[in-house]
Amino acid sequence: MISPEQFEKELELIITNAIREDIGEGDHTSLSCIPKEAQGKAKLLVKDTGIIAGVEFAKKVFHHVDPELEVETLINDGSSVKYGDIVFFVSGRSQSILQAERIVLNAMQRMSAIATKTWFFVDLLKGTKTRVLDTRKTTPGIRALEKWAVTIGGGVNHRFALYDMMMIKDNHIDFAGGVSQAITKAEEYLREKNIDIKIIVEARSLEEIEEILQHDSVYRILIDNFDFDQTKAAVKLIGGKCLTESSGGINEETIRQYAECGVDFISSGALTHSVYNMDLSLKAI
Repeated sequence: MISPEQFEKELELIITNAIREDIGEGDHTSLSCIPKEAQGKAKLLVKDTGIIAGVEFAKKVFHHVDPELEVETLINDGSSVKYGDIVFFVSGRSQSILQAERIVLNAMQRMSAIATKTWFFVDLLKGTKTRVLDTRKTTPGIRALEKWAVTIGGGVNHRFALYDMMMIKDNHIDFAGGVSQAITKAEEYLREKNIDIKIIVEARSLEEIEEILQHDSVYRILIDNFDFDQTKAAVKLIGGKCLTESSGGINEETIRQYAECGVDFISSGALTHSVYNMDLSLKAI
């Protein structure tokens, strides 16, 4: 995974680009209607139910827009919320609050939706050893926010991008001429480049798993699109020699059964690509 320093840089880029996109040369409505030094206060109001996420990010946005804005937090990231809850108050220059408003809401609504869905999946797996993983199926430009939201909901980040973990999938295997060839080439590449990252390999059959197990360098095997019986057989075959992950069309109705097959992780693109934003609003007081 990326370092905390890299993650902070990603957040800064997101905020900078969001301000460029939304404010541009200036918020002419607020500039014309509200005196520059006018002070105001607003509350973040919940109009939905779920897990709140993005409070800490909102603070970063407010501080970036105006370092003198003050946020009083009432409900922290990862907490359950219901209709009518107030998450925080923000006070300071009214113009600054309005400039940050839409960026904060857009981010928090989406992050809260992702955290809520992740929490729902995590809750379905209570009592098993299996953990929920996200994927790279994220919204371009705001991956850091969406993966942050997954962790707030109790999930685990798979990898941040193509550069921080190797994941040898079906197309890599086919283009390389086979599983062993792909793994061997990956191992040679890492040695030549002196890169220290983990290798995950997708398996499409028990025969491919047997071949993958001949390579000690493999960190995790992705058991992709296997049914329950095949997954149980795969876990037994792997026998703890490396970590296991199930994926492929797994939903809320089947996730528990896959977990009970004994896999270490279940990955789901739906955590980030199939959510409905939580209804939040920022209301002036």
